[in-house]
Amino acid sequence: MKRINRLVVAALLSSLSFASVAAQSVNCAPLDQQKIEVISATGSSTLTSLEQQLSARGSNAGVKSFRITSTSGSNNLPGTAALYN
Repeated sequence: MKRINRLVVAALLSSLSFASVAAQSVNCAPLDQQKIEVISATGSSTLTSLEQQLSARGSNAGVKSFRITSTSGSNNLPGTAALYN
C-alpha cells in the first residue's frame, strides 16, 4: 500500500513540475517581461496543435510566456509567436 501511495505522489509531483516549466500563453505583451525572440512553426492541422507546438518550442528556449502573433491557412497552419522572459 505504501508503494502505491508513493507512486501516486511521485506522479502528481512530476506533473506539477512540468506545468511550472511550460511556457504560458498570453493575450498581450506582459508588462514585467521583455520580448526576446520571435519563433515560427508549421505543419499543424488545428489551432490547438499549433499552440501546443509553439508552447513546446518556447519551453525548450526557457521562456516564461509566449504570444501567438500570426497564423493563416486552413489545413496546414503556419504560425509565429513572440517569446517573453
